[in-house]
Amino acid sequence: MLKIHDIFLRKFILLFIFIFFGVGIILYFWIKDIYIEQTKSDLLHNIDIISLQVKDLDNTQEQVKQIKKILNLRITIIDSQGNVIAESDKDFRNMDNHKNRAEIIQAKFNKFGYIIRYSHTLKKELLYVAKKYNINNYEYYIRMASDIKLLNHQFLSLFMKIGFMFLLFMIIAFWISLKISKNVQIETNKILTYLKNLTNKSNNIKIESTYSIEFNKITNLLNKVSENIIKRNKQKNKYTAKLKLSNRQKDDIISAISHEFKNPIAVISGYTQALLEEKDLNHKIRDKFLTKISSSSLKLTNMIDRLRLSIKLEEGKQVSHFTKSNISLLIGDIIDDLQVTYPKREVDFVHQNVQVNIDLTLMSLAITNLIENALKYSQDAINIELKEHYLKITDQGIGISHEDISKITNKFYRVSSNSWNNSLGVGLFLVKNIIELHNFTLEIQSEENKGSSFIIHFK
Repeated sequence: MLKIHDIFLRKFILLFIFIFFGVGIILYFWIKDIYIEQTKSDLLHNIDIISLQVKDLDNTQEQVKQIKKILNLRITIIDSQGNVIAESDKDFRNMDNHKNRAEIIQAKFNKFGYIIRYSHTLKKELLYVAKKYNINNYEYYIRMASDIKLLNHQFLSLFMKIGFMFLLFMIIAFWISLKISKNVQIETNKILTYLKNLTNKSNNIKIESTYSIEFNKITNLLNKVSENIIKRNKQKNKYTAKLKLSNRQKDDIISAISHEFKNPIAVISGYTQALLEEKDLNHKIRDKFLTKISSSSLKLTNMIDRLRLSIKLEEGKQVSHFTKSNISLLIGDIIDDLQVTYPKREVDFVHQNVQVNIDLTLMSLAITNLIENALKYSQDAINIELKEHYLKITDQGIGISHEDISKITNKFYRVSSNSWNNSLGVGLFLVKNIIELHNFTLEIQSEENKGSSFIIHFK
């Protein structure tokens, strides 16, 4: 496959040959016709001058001889009957009657007559031009002839000059085109190099061209393509990083689920095995074993329910039932239930009677999770403040780092990076989704080793 420069060069040479010979042939016949027409015009002009000099027919032979010497053209004067009465190149008395000569017949009926034919008198081809005149009230024809060979020589000389000028013009045009071709080749090589670098994923490469508007537009478009590719590569890298993170999280989730499920299953399996093997087991011990089995089963059930609920909330498939409810009563019931589990912990609840449109089941789960986290990760009293526009739960516990505050509501985040919670890491994720489902907002304020505040803004 040829380069564009070589293709251009070959095409131009073929075009040059075609134009040179095609235009040369056309110019040859065109210039020849123009030259013959110009010669005819000159002959007619000379005939008109001669007609003014010939006043009578007494010494016309001498006159045409003198004109012959000056113009070097054959001159013949013929009467209306076709008889030659004066001739510059031969004795007119020995010449044939010219009445039926083509140029004479044409001149008789037209302004003038002309023909190119071989002259047997002079033994060469001549261009004859004849014109009719009245001399002393008699009709005569003055004919003048020019040597075609001489005309052809003059014509070929003129044609060669024109041809040389045309050839020179074509050479200059070829040189200019060659320069343009080389410049185009340089620009295309720049573009090819740019594309190679682009395919090699070279970053921050630019290309510019001021050679022509077209190349400028092409390079601008290539720069835009490069920018889009770089953006897509960045997006691809981000997606790949997210995918790797998701895979790591998936492994962590599987590990966490396996770890969290292992203990309750081990308890259930161990106590069940003991009950099966010890048929005469004391009833108090049997009841204790059954209680452990029941609590472990309930723990597994709760864990599975929380996972299922987190998936439904994330996918927007959770069905909600909103009712106007007294949230202060709901919080009071939650505190009473939790104090069964944490009987020695103090909860300070300051509140107003606040009516909010909520899903009681989901909101109860969210508030329970927040209060239980406060009880679990602190030793001092828990402060709960309920106002018309917000609910604030504050503890004096271990706190959360600034870096982790923005992440702890992400699904399974605690599994991989937080040591202060050994759960599945869906608790705060559930809280956040439940609050957003109600069109509420969750604000987290925390300082390590000083405590945390979780604020639900109702409006």
